[in-house]
Amino acid sequence: MTEPLSDRVLIERSLAEPECFAALFDRHSAEIFRYLARRLGPDVAEDATAETFLTAFRKRDRFSADRNDARPWLYGIATRTIGEHRRAEVRRRRAFGRLDTRTWTEAFEDRAAGRVTAQQLGRQLGGMLKRLSAGERDLLLLIAWADLTYEEAAEALGVPVGTVRSRLHRARQKARKVLGDTDPLTITEETPA
Repeated sequence: MTEPLSDRVLIERSLAEPECFAALFDRHSAEIFRYLARRLGPDVAEDATAETFLTAFRKRDRFSADRNDARPWLYGIATRTIGEHRRAEVRRRRAFGRLDTRTWTEAFEDRAAGRVTAQQLGRQLGGMLKRLSAGERDLLLLIAWADLTYEEAAEALGVPVGTVRSRLHRARQKARKVLGDTDPLTITEETPA
């Protein structure tokens, strides 16, 4: 059985054969969609995913030839796409902050411990995310929800790894002030941002 082509090879081939880019979309679109859905909501995420991959397709000649994995690059594009949808995201967080978590009625057996914690912290979490700068918020969510490494997050955001570490440290400090001793990176993916 042959090994699947790396993302780099698919992107390189797509320069001459654009249809090769479809394999990259098939490989990563579900993951990028999940991340965008968490940040923007599922309705906007479909369009944002399409925008992300359209931008990636148009800029595929700029993909770094020394990278095999396109995920950090795609997350970087997705994060910039989120920036374009920032006003909708702000309205969504404001609405989330006004929610009364007592009205949520999921069955107990369907809840994971992290979800319960996230629901209990709902208003605080919405408030905490509002207090973070856009860069801190993007970084925190790339690390917490997309499970990117510091190096991958640095690549996605186009900043040095040292900047990732210092931003994450500041974001965690701010979050802990609002959330008590809860580390924001332990909040589950189900919590809206």
